[in-house]
Amino acid sequence: MTVLQVADLGFGYGARRLFQGITFSLEQGQRAALVAPNGAGKSTLMRLVGREMPPDEGSVVLRKGVRVAFFRQSHELTAEGTVMEAFLSGFADALALRHALTEAQHAAASGSEADLARLSDLTDRYHLSGGDDLERRVEIIAGHLGFGPKDMDRPVGSLSGGERGRLQLGVVLALEPDLLLLDEPTNHLDIETIAWLERHLVAMNSAMLIVSHDRAFMDAVCPHTMELGTKSFRTYPLKYSDYAVAREEDLARERELVERQQDMISKTEDFIRRNIAGQKTKQAQSRRKMLEKLDVLDRPEDVWALAEKVSFRFAPAARTGDIVLDVRDVAASRGGRQLFSGVEMLLRRGDRLGLVGPNGTGKTTLLKILAGQGGPEDQGEVRRGTNLNEGYFDQHLGSLDPGKSAVEEIRSVRPDMNVDVARQYLARFRFYGDDALRRVQGFSGGERSRLALGKLLLEPRNLLFLDEPTNHLDIPAAEILEEALVGFEGTVVLVSHDRRFLERVTTRIMAVRDGQVDLYPGGYKDWIEALDRRAAAEAEAEQQEREEKEAARRGPESKSGRAVRRSSSTRPSPAAAQPAPDDPAARKRAFEADKAAARSLERKRKRVKELETQIATGEADLAVLREELKQDPGGDWAKLAKKASEEQALSRRVDAAMTEWMALSEELGTSGGAG
Repeated sequence: MTVLQVADLGFGYGARRLFQGITFSLEQGQRAALVAPNGAGKSTLMRLVGREMPPDEGSVVLRKGVRVAFFRQSHELTAEGTVMEAFLSGFADALALRHALTEAQHAAASGSEADLARLSDLTDRYHLSGGDDLERRVEIIAGHLGFGPKDMDRPVGSLSGGERGRLQLGVVLALEPDLLLLDEPTNHLDIETIAWLERHLVAMNSAMLIVSHDRAFMDAVCPHTMELGTKSFRTYPLKYSDYAVAREEDLARERELVERQQDMISKTEDFIRRNIAGQKTKQAQSRRKMLEKLDVLDRPEDVWALAEKVSFRFAPAARTGDIVLDVRDVAASRGGRQLFSGVEMLLRRGDRLGLVGPNGTGKTTLLKILAGQGGPEDQGEVRRGTNLNEGYFDQHLGSLDPGKSAVEEIRSVRPDMNVDVARQYLARFRFYGDDALRRVQGFSGGERSRLALGKLLLEPRNLLFLDEPTNHLDIPAAEILEEALVGFEGTVVLVSHDRRFLERVTTRIMAVRDGQVDLYPGGYKDWIEALDRRAAAEAEAEQQEREEKEAARRGPESKSGRAVRRSSSTRPSPAAAQPAPDDPAARKRAFEADKAAARSLERKRKRVKELETQIATGEADLAVLREELKQDPGGDWAKLAKKASEEQALSRRVDAAMTEWMALSEELGTSGGAG
């Protein structure tokens, strides 16, 4: 069922046009990632879809009765009321009843029969309206977003910026809308919370349009990717990492078609010039008419081309000693709470250490202590090695002066650079033309991050401390920074919640959690795999312990069957799942459940066979189309372009069918329903 239909949407005019001709739809349960570099208009498109502003062209049509929820980067929350009231703000009737119930509870303290009767009536109404269940659901969401039971009565006005962001996210999730618009939902979330959010979104039945720079998050949540350009809009039934490969293949094919057509046009024009007044004048005139009617192909728009021009290059620095930092018995407390203690570590030249852990555990505090920026109350010792040239990147970008221009910021570090040289340097960070002369206060988050990194790289560094360096960077900038850090010859200590960034960059991991600090010798991916192995071993040990306790409770006669149970599937046997013989209602429910399960299994088996046929037919048709594309078009370039478009569309359909087939086959294999 279609929830959203966008047709020929455009915004802006002339040189200020952001995009045009945007057409797509979203079905119930469909989740799509909207991707483009910073400044391309993703947030504007989201606002148009959310009907917060009218488009200059085209239309946005929502199915009648559709509930829309929009999470914005700006965290637009009223400062009134408590956290719980904010969570319930989308449920006006329940919130009004809750307010009335609270007033009735206060009034009932008088003991009058009328007040007690009103309290009883409102309590019943609140319960019957589902208010209790709603509060429990909200409290579960709130708990996953870092709000404990004590936080629910806090005034919204007392929350920090990060807490307000998480609260707004919780508010839109609690609504369980038909259409969910999420603009950078993982900002201010730690790795564990992002993992929970992924599972929660996948389990929802809402249609979703999601803007994010978190590549792992998009891969986990969105099986569809939409690419926004100024003149183009590409849609792929693929997750982000597969889309990134497919778009490069599409661009290469489209560029080749344009080049082949241009070559044909050039040769034809040359023929016309040489023969228009000669013996072959009729042929020349005929070819001129053919050129006049020809639909000339435009070069494909590469929306990431400019974004990929950012250049994070480190100036050569002196070589440090082998031991860069010698950390001994470091401890820190904040607000009367012990964050960590007993931290011991030797940081060696070339290490790239990632600090990971939930929000509020002290990662940034530990980073500052290691960088020599800790407070006087901090304990322990950090001995520094020889020949160190250190640099610190602050996630709050406190090194930037809002009143200065980008050029002035660069010259504050390197006064020897004149304005022209500073502007040339800033061009490496995508500040072109007059952008270099704008004031920092008017910059976006991405522009500020690029400028702060540009300042950091002005001087030779061999020890870097980076606190959330990819925040606000678009995907190409983050990937280029990854490559620069991997090739960096110095030492790096960083805090990040970007899993792809951590996977590519880190060689060691320090995990901070519940006052404990654990040092792991491998990179982020190795650390995650070690955690998974440990969790699996613990689960197996717990299962074995439960079985042994159950066997001990049942007595010696059950021991002979213990080994069989351990080696068999953890799924209950059909006999164990049978209801008691004296419970007809339970038997009927079990029978209906079995029938429903069998029908579902049969539908999936049938769908697998349909997909196999579709894939085989599609691959055969693709082979034919690709052979035809290799042939000389004989001057019919419109026909060739049409065939290329058909090949791309068919390729995407086959990829989508293959993805669905793999998922269903795996599911049937896991459930024992394959075959």
